[in-house]
Amino acid sequence: MTPRIAVLIISDSVTSGERTDKSGAAIVAWAGVHDFRVTAQAVVPDEVGAIISQLCAWADGNIADVILTTGGTGFGPRDVTPEATRAVITRDAPGIPEAIRAAAFPTTPKAALSRAIAGTRAASLIVNLPGSLGGVRDGLAVMTSLVPHIAQLLQGDTEH
Repeated sequence: MTPRIAVLIISDSVTSGERTDKSGAAIVAWAGVHDFRVTAQAVVPDEVGAIISQLCAWADGNIADVILTTGGTGFGPRDVTPEATRAVITRDAPGIPEAIRAAAFPTTPKAALSRAIAGTRAASLIVNLPGSLGGVRDGLAVMTSLVPHIAQLLQGDTEH
């Protein structure tokens, strides 16, 4: 089974065309290196309603096993990704963002400021990653070994 990945870039400046996305592109490149299939990509502004709408459409439509968001996890006034994600998930997966923060902390102490969360909705795992390229790379380093097993479990194959 090839894990299916969806990438949601959450950024006012990318949405408006003021900035070019690098973090979402890094996720797509990572997926290709690991033979994961990118089934969807989108860019939305830092708005709770837009984020909720896209996450629900993908999870409820069984578009991806793992939905990775990038952006909106800090303390800025428009950083609302964790709140939007919390509104849609049905089960928390706190170990994933904890592992990402712990892995990044030795070289990037500001990783402790990430408010990212993770959890499931339907048969999809949603994981918030930071908007910075370095933060995304740190998160992907943790996710690489987890994604195949997560996809297997969420598709109902629970044999260990």
